[in-house]
Amino acid sequence: MKYYIVLGAIVFMGLFASSPIAGALTLSPACKDIGAECAVTEEDRFTNATATKNIINTIIYVAGALSVILIIVGGIRYVISQGDAKQIESAKNTILYSVIGLIVTLLAYAIVQFVVNTFK
Repeated sequence: MKYYIVLGAIVFMGLFASSPIAGALTLSPACKDIGAECAVTEEDRFTNATATKNIINTIIYVAGALSVILIIVGGIRYVISQGDAKQIESAKNTILYSVIGLIVTLLAYAIVQFVVNTFK
């Protein structure tokens, strides 16, 4: 299951990198014309920073929600394991990895907020 989660994250990041949303985070529309002079304005910087922050926050919230859901699933699997050592171990691993994922998600959120507020 870990491999599917990692593979899904890699595919998601690849899709995001090639999406129109990532391409929309550019400078002013005049920069899209060939030969046009491109000047970075404060409005461009603010708009791009806000859009990037919103996208990153959305991804972090989804990752946190998935971690909490997997903690619940691991708890349910633990309860219905009926004493089977293999199922108990699997449920404990699910809970452990979900808690680690939640901690990483919270740290990522803190780092993003720190970086965005520092370079504002």
